Amino acid sequence: MKIVKILAVIALVYVGIVVAFESLLGYFQPADQNTLVITTYDDEGNGKDRVLARIESQGQLYVAANHWPRAWFNKTKDHPMVQIDLGEGKKDYLAVPVDDVEHNQVDTDNALPLAFRILTGFPPRYFYRLELTANGS
Repeated sequence: MKIVKILAVIALVYVGIVVAFESLLGYFQPADQNTLVITTYDDEGNGKDRVLARIESQGQLYVAANHWPRAWFNKTKDHPMVQIDLGEGKKDYLAVPVDDVEHNQVDTDNALPLAFRILTGFPPRYFYRLELTANGS
């Protein structure tokens, strides 16, 4: 019974670390040359900005849901027209869900370090390919 209690405490501490890490990351939204800002829209057309990692594979630009909090990702399912700022101002893009083959290629090209996966609680990873629209040129 003592081992069960110890394992329960370890599990609770781990969940606490994941929640703290995800919360701090979401609050501070660190940005650098490896990030971009995505603006997603809700049903009323209200935009919300979010800093995400800039991912490239096979000459294409991608973003990924690498964390448990993923409101931006779910909004994009319903409203795939987004704006992306790569440091030169916002441009219009279409966020296209990727199929399994493309997902595997992008994931292989941009593998996440084990330490990051541990700190984020091993969330499933999903990608959108970002395609510049005629309005975004």
